[in-house]
Amino acid sequence: MPAAIAVSPVTGRNPASRVIPGFRLTLGFTIFYLALIVLIPLSAVFLKTLTLTWEGFWAAVSNERVVASYRLTFGASLIGASVNVVFGAIVAWVLVRYRFPGKKIVDALVDLPFALPTAVAGIALTALYSGNGWIGRHLEAFGIKVAFTPLGVVVALTFIGLPFVVRTVQPVLEEAERELEEAAASLGANRLQTFTRVVFPTILPALLTGFALAFARATGEYGSVIFIAGNMPMVSEITPLFIITKLEQYDYAGATAIAVVMLLVSFVLLLTINLLQAWTRKRGRAEKA
Repeated sequence: MPAAIAVSPVTGRNPASRVIPGFRLTLGFTIFYLALIVLIPLSAVFLKTLTLTWEGFWAAVSNERVVASYRLTFGASLIGASVNVVFGAIVAWVLVRYRFPGKKIVDALVDLPFALPTAVAGIALTALYSGNGWIGRHLEAFGIKVAFTPLGVVVALTFIGLPFVVRTVQPVLEEAERELEEAAASLGANRLQTFTRVVFPTILPALLTGFALAFARATGEYGSVIFIAGNMPMVSEITPLFIITKLEQYDYAGATAIAVVMLLVSFVLLLTINLLQAWTRKRGRAEKA
């Protein structure tokens, strides 16, 4: 006989179907809050852009200097996020799977880019990687210049994006079933096979999420980049700086036009990553079934 389901004598519904009391009120507040914080500001950007004619919009967003800033911003963001996927996964693995002296200190240092003001991070990175800095002087001896070059932008964006990958992958590794790894090893799989066939499919959705978060943060980063970039037109000028320059010139429509392009490109990339993430999860559930 199936177990009896409790029904509320007042509403005639199963109380378990409504976990949150006052659902309509909380849902209304949620929609209102999201509209106030997210939708209205984004709508204002698009509405301001509509004040431009198509010719004016195209001239603002397709300028050679603006296109160069797009190339640097999105290219450096992709490189920085990709680097963080690799090394962030390694850091998360070490923090979860090993015990060593000072582990809590290392774990706390991962969050340093979150707590450190972006301007302070930019100044610190510039001091380290400039020609007379602790690291820069040794790199320039090999002909590698970091500060005031596009490479410096990549370094800054890698620095601010690392915590997103580590903190996304770390809980997944903590909850992973190590028995599966032991079973793979008992069946004759070597370490590489165990990682590629057991561990990697488990953390892949988390890696994609961390990549998306790091990329999204990097595309809009300003404070930690302007000091180390050098801000040379056509070379190391990022798009957020170009938007600030437009605003200082009271060209609000031009600034919002560039912002709309960045918003649309970021949205398409993030949507693609989310669809890929959903596909990997669906495939993983199908394989387990």
